[in-house]
Amino acid sequence: MRRVALVVVVVYGFVLSFLCAAETPKAVETIPLAQIHAGMHGVAYTVFQGTKPEPMEVEVLGVLKNANGPKGDIILVRLGGAKAEYTGVVAGMSGSPVYLDGKLAGAVAFRIGEFSKEPIAGVTPISEMLEISALDSAPGNAPVQAKSIPSISAKTSGPGLPASTTQSFANYLKPIETPLVFSGFSEDSVQKFAPQFASQGIVPVMGVGSADEVKQPGALEPGSAVSAVLVRGDMNIAATCTVTYTDATHLLACGHPLLQFGMIDLPMTKAQVLATLPSPLNAFKIVNATETVGSFVQDRHTGILGEFGKTPEMIPVTLTIHGGTTPKVFRYEVLNNARLSPVAVSTTVYNALHGVNEYGEETTYAMRGAISVDGFPEVKLQDMFASADGMQPAAMLAAGSIGGSFSRIYNNPYSTPDVKGLQLDFEVINERRWARLENARTDVNEARPGDEITVEVLLRPYRGEAVIEHVPVRIPTSASKGTLHVLVSDGDMLDRLRRNGSGQGQKLDLASTIGVLNKQHVNNRVYVSVLDEDPEAMVADKVMPALPLSVMNVMDGMRGTQDMTVLGESSVSEAVTGPLDFVVSGAQLLSVTIK
Repeated sequence: MRRVALVVVVVYGFVLSFLCAAETPKAVETIPLAQIHAGMHGVAYTVFQGTKPEPMEVEVLGVLKNANGPKGDIILVRLGGAKAEYTGVVAGMSGSPVYLDGKLAGAVAFRIGEFSKEPIAGVTPISEMLEISALDSAPGNAPVQAKSIPSISAKTSGPGLPASTTQSFANYLKPIETPLVFSGFSEDSVQKFAPQFASQGIVPVMGVGSADEVKQPGALEPGSAVSAVLVRGDMNIAATCTVTYTDATHLLACGHPLLQFGMIDLPMTKAQVLATLPSPLNAFKIVNATETVGSFVQDRHTGILGEFGKTPEMIPVTLTIHGGTTPKVFRYEVLNNARLSPVAVSTTVYNALHGVNEYGEETTYAMRGAISVDGFPEVKLQDMFASADGMQPAAMLAAGSIGGSFSRIYNNPYSTPDVKGLQLDFEVINERRWARLENARTDVNEARPGDEITVEVLLRPYRGEAVIEHVPVRIPTSASKGTLHVLVSDGDMLDRLRRNGSGQGQKLDLASTIGVLNKQHVNNRVYVSVLDEDPEAMVADKVMPALPLSVMNVMDGMRGTQDMTVLGESSVSEAVTGPLDFVVSGAQLLSVTIK
């Protein structure tokens, strides 16, 4: 009896160990760069159509030393086979795994020139890509930091050299483009914002395809198409490349960076290739992004790293457009990233406004909304937008304003904003509601401290009759004898005066930034500001007007150690009209003699 029990235990242990071994992924054998030489032959895998990777022949032409930065070597190969020779090196192929002697050598990641007659490609060595996995598992890589990487430069500024200048000397060997699939976007929206995506490092290759959260059978494997999602919902933006390496919890892809942001948090989805479009100028894969399988967590110099099963943190957006027969509601999510979120938000807002029947060149928008940031007051959004003198359309002005608010929230060097959502409501007015501030005058030329004077403002609406507004404003009791200036202006003028005076080098903390945003002036008002000749100091979002010279001498030594700026004049009294039916543009500076 004991012998039978012992046999059962041994058999059970053998079966259990066999099953465990079967579930454990087999380690991928790699070939060191030192063993790779010209003349070697191998195979690479990519998806030309569908979801199944297909083989391509590979011939090693040699190794280019330091071709991808310092100590960044590239394996130069020629691809072969009927399909590879027909399509050439196409956008979306980056990351295709290359095997030499049955061992993983690296990922197809670079192309030569624009009109190459042969499918010659550069391969990123796998040893350099595996460094990304080591970085991800290093101590100190807290998940909270993956939400955004604040940048010192303006969020919509270029990375340095113009794209045309860069291409003039780096065209011989460059990363294979990662096609961006814009689903639910008009061509006008893509064209208007493509330069902003390009300035942030994404080459705006206009891919064709869509994104839909549908199940896709089969697991991702080396050679499969994989997508990184920037926007999903009623509008979608996804970038697609190829899987290089997988294990039980992670995958590596692309062989070059998407944006080289470092730590990121982007939805990772399976992808289906509908077709591969050959072209001497711009060959690319037509792709549908499908089922979400995790998140991309690292975007590094030699590739991107995805983690299976991880839920990405996106920013939910609800945008409602009123003015038609029924309200139109758009619901979608955008990535949570310091550099790309402002661009993505601007693009989606413009696209939503532009893509409805209520849109027109003469349209005016009245906007209300809020940005929710965890642990801070809501950022209130209220404004009115209309095209001024036929310049930018109102939809573009609205999109730029909202994207600018996002930029300022992310552009603080002290904390990572946890943006929880964006809610927007637009009221559509089917005419251009815009007026120029044409003239202004006071009812008196002389006044005493404490007097109330009236400012008469002449507004000239677009193709309409003149409108006169009377704005009472009080002279401060502290006003000194002499000339007192009165600024009559639109709200944007006041905000720009404050921004220009604050200097570009100073950055506020997140609480102060939100405080400043909530104090912004709206566009459909006329503001009358009484200016005192004494200077005004701004510390963070707090304003201290009309400071005596003795106090200013003390505070002057604080510059550089505080978020402090000084303006030459103080706004000691401010009056404003009620809401007007049009956007106001213009300014007048008046003088009053104080007796």
